[in-house]
Amino acid sequence: MTEAEISRSESDRLDEEGFVLRMLRRPEAGAFIVMIVVILLLAVASNGLAFNALGLRNNFAIIAQFGIIATGAALLMIGGEFDLSIGSMIGFAGMSMAMMMKWGLPFGLGEATPAAAFFITLIMTLSFGWLIGTIVVRSGLSSFIVTLAFLFFLRGLTEVCFRLLNNGSTQISGLPDFKEQSWFAEIMGGEVFTWFYDIWFYLGGNLNRKGEQWVTGFDARVFWWLLISAVAYFVLSRTKLGNWIYATGDNKEAARANGVPTNKVKIGLFMNTAFCATMFAACQVFDTNTSDAAKGNLQELYAIAIAVVGGTLMTGGFGSIIGVVFGVITVGLVANAVFFIPWIDGSFFRVFLGTILLAAVFANESIRKRITGGI
Repeated sequence: MTEAEISRSESDRLDEEGFVLRMLRRPEAGAFIVMIVVILLLAVASNGLAFNALGLRNNFAIIAQFGIIATGAALLMIGGEFDLSIGSMIGFAGMSMAMMMKWGLPFGLGEATPAAAFFITLIMTLSFGWLIGTIVVRSGLSSFIVTLAFLFFLRGLTEVCFRLLNNGSTQISGLPDFKEQSWFAEIMGGEVFTWFYDIWFYLGGNLNRKGEQWVTGFDARVFWWLLISAVAYFVLSRTKLGNWIYATGDNKEAARANGVPTNKVKIGLFMNTAFCATMFAACQVFDTNTSDAAKGNLQELYAIAIAVVGGTLMTGGFGSIIGVVFGVITVGLVANAVFFIPWIDGSFFRVFLGTILLAAVFANESIRKRITGGI
């Protein structure tokens, strides 16, 4: 081998090592590895049932609803804050929409269409998000404490309103199937990507169109999760606002000194988590035609856990939406595994989540130190 060939071989080896190291330094590296392992184990343990036509639909229904709120939580965490009110916001938003569709608009303004119920609710939830963010940035209080207070406030307000207006009950059921008469309800609670199953069944010789395996499409929430994730990815990686979010979470004072409107960024991120919670609630209400004061319970913890599993640092300034996608697929698959592997106790999901959450914290900190040189 000539000297030039030896030199070129060494250069190629260094380039390959550099690529591997660059990949391992990315926030989503650990989440991707765990996701692949979970997919393989679940495919084997369920004899492929988790990934047949019905299995994919059910899995993505869980993945998507986790993904909607986890994306909002991750953006806020990258910006250096937490929101523990997400779950209560989901319950409040669902109650608001269901009540308006059952009894009409406030102040006797007439019947509420699904679109009107959604947008009036969205105005209220965005207002709460703005209020939470304003309290945090103006008072200097920890977002943990402020949002914990709103967790109790919104949950209590939801239950009180249900009982006062719904004859003492905390549930509303039996709403008309608005998807049959409203395009808006259809895009929120109907089906999407029906072409996927048309291709699936065509290639599979229609074998899965029999009995319980009849599947025509994915839940609409899958579309909204993908859209919200795509927008969040674009904002973080391609816009000035994305740079502001990272800078605010990494070092707020330095970011402010460089002209970043850190207060506006944080308030906007709190409003975004309120928006994601409202989308979560709307997809549930228009899919099931019911609402319950207990909806959204503990969802804020799942959202934060998924963001961390996806590579988001608890201290802010570090994370990626791609990592959150990997994290939510992992958690969603494990959460739904009990339906495909009957001998697994459903409580093992929490054991798994607690274990990978702790592992993710150590892995994320290790990756951060590699990137920053141990700072």
